[in-house]
Amino acid sequence: MEIRHLKNIFIIAFGFMLLTTAYGGLQNLQSSLNPIKGMGVASLSVIYGSLIISSMFLPSIIIKKVGCKWALVGSMCCYVTYTLANFYPQWYTLIPTSIILGFGGGPLWASKCTYLTTTGIRYAERQGKDKMDVVNHFFGIFFLIYQSSGVWGNLISSLIFSQSYTSATALNYTYCGAGYCPGMIVETENSTIVTRPSIDLIYTLMGVYTVCGVLAVVLVATLLDQIDLGEGLEKDEKVESVGSSFLATFRQMKDRRQCLLIPLTMFSGFQQGFLASDYTHAYVTCALGIRFVGYVMICFGAANCILSVLAGKLSEYTGRIAMFLLAAATSVSSIIALLLWKPDPEEFAVFFIFPALWSMSDAICQTLLNALYGVLFDEHKEAGAFANYHLWESLGFVISLVFSSFLCVYFQLYIVLTVLVLNVSFYGIVEYIE
Repeated sequence: MEIRHLKNIFIIAFGFMLLTTAYGGLQNLQSSLNPIKGMGVASLSVIYGSLIISSMFLPSIIIKKVGCKWALVGSMCCYVTYTLANFYPQWYTLIPTSIILGFGGGPLWASKCTYLTTTGIRYAERQGKDKMDVVNHFFGIFFLIYQSSGVWGNLISSLIFSQSYTSATALNYTYCGAGYCPGMIVETENSTIVTRPSIDLIYTLMGVYTVCGVLAVVLVATLLDQIDLGEGLEKDEKVESVGSSFLATFRQMKDRRQCLLIPLTMFSGFQQGFLASDYTHAYVTCALGIRFVGYVMICFGAANCILSVLAGKLSEYTGRIAMFLLAAATSVSSIIALLLWKPDPEEFAVFFIFPALWSMSDAICQTLLNALYGVLFDEHKEAGAFANYHLWESLGFVISLVFSSFLCVYFQLYIVLTVLVLNVSFYGIVEYIE
């Protein structure tokens, strides 16, 4: 029985790894590949805006109608459409496929969380083990494999684009780092001169990413076992309406524990958004050039996949409170250091240290927070708990993207720090309640 459970966990993890190898690589390159009138960043904003709507309405309906497995398959197909649109990036190709991807994102992540949590709880019950420990361990295995997509997606883009010379010359490092302000950079002409890769190399990259997405769909569709979500669902012949699904998502807000976890969930989105948009641009690209973005993000992805499985396993010995406090301390230290540090190409190693530290906090938050939602809200995993998780995480990501368009980096860091202080306080109350 354990072998079957592990097989399913590995199938989901490798499917997500292949899928996000393509999407993650594209996400990090959008502002550089499609810079005209901010088309790339706009498409990302549409994706996460659609994901918010999707998280409110669709997960429960889709999962109850077709089950976790086929919800995963259908949602993965939505992601592939966005990769295909990048072969010919225009407003009328990127924006519609961004909406499609966003609508597929809610059911995708809710299905994954529901599948892993349900499997973990049932296995723990049969083996007489603690549910939280088993679910943490299952999520740790998943994130170990899934987070490696941050390595493969960026490595693929770096290797392909390295075939052509990309020049990057920072005219003035004064405004790199926390002092970076979008308007100020334009006025002082303190910009990074970037040569866009040739169209042949872009087509090659999109082709590789498309193959990764298609392989993910085939892997999950053919090898993943369908999971029985419970007898109650089998007897329920009527699938709930969109309106009732919407109400179920917000009915979850009646639980004070859910309300108290909102800052922590949004912080996860803020972290990812800041790293993907502001750190890569204001620190790495500004001082080193765009060709180093992929290598810096590889460092983040590699550290994240290792720390994810460690977080799930170590929490069995330290408890989740100690792990969350470690994540908070790491984030606070990183934010303060980013506020004080002036990026300099001569301090090359430092550009890689920050993503490694950021990955520690992200790995703990992603692994243990997913497990915490699944165990605290076991009765409403797909409709309420995980829909809310991705609603608030996506909202944090969207806000971070919007802020990056007009706020100075130091101001954004203060916002992230404020949210961090709130989430530590409110998370402590949740643990006190439990």
